[in-house]
Amino acid sequence: MSTPKTQTEWKLTALAEEVGVSPRTVRYYVQRGLLPAPPFKGPDTVYGEEHRMRLKAIRVLQARFLPLDAIQAELLRLSPEELRRLAETPVGPGTLPEEPLRFPTPRRPGKDPTVEVARYQRWLLAPGLELHVSEQAEAKVRALAERVRALIESEEGTLS
Repeated sequence: MSTPKTQTEWKLTALAEEVGVSPRTVRYYVQRGLLPAPPFKGPDTVYGEEHRMRLKAIRVLQARFLPLDAIQAELLRLSPEELRRLAETPVGPGTLPEEPLRFPTPRRPGKDPTVEVARYQRWLLAPGLELHVSEQAEAKVRALAERVRALIESEEGTLS
């Protein structure tokens, strides 16, 4: 009895279907630098396991509400093993991250060109309503967020 061979190469359409994105999205991610360019051009172009793994990791990070700039920075930061673990993370309802959300902060001219990542705390205020507060927010902004959260909690009975 022979063991089934694991697929290691995909044409563009097959890869896109495998991961749940459009072929156009795959091409866009290559153009943006989120994915490496495939080794061949034209009708014989094939994508490998690294492409599939990176696409799956991108999907996980998008589910965490990260913008593409932050996703690109995160992909550069991760080791191959960390990237593989991230790609294997389930994505779907009920799989929101337990860690704070992170978004890129604006770069200033003359500063290091790497993307700095700011942390955000996510509060679920009511079904369909979230509040994201930066860890770098001023005290009065955080106090305002707390007042909004308290107001929602006090109105919880009237929302149902």
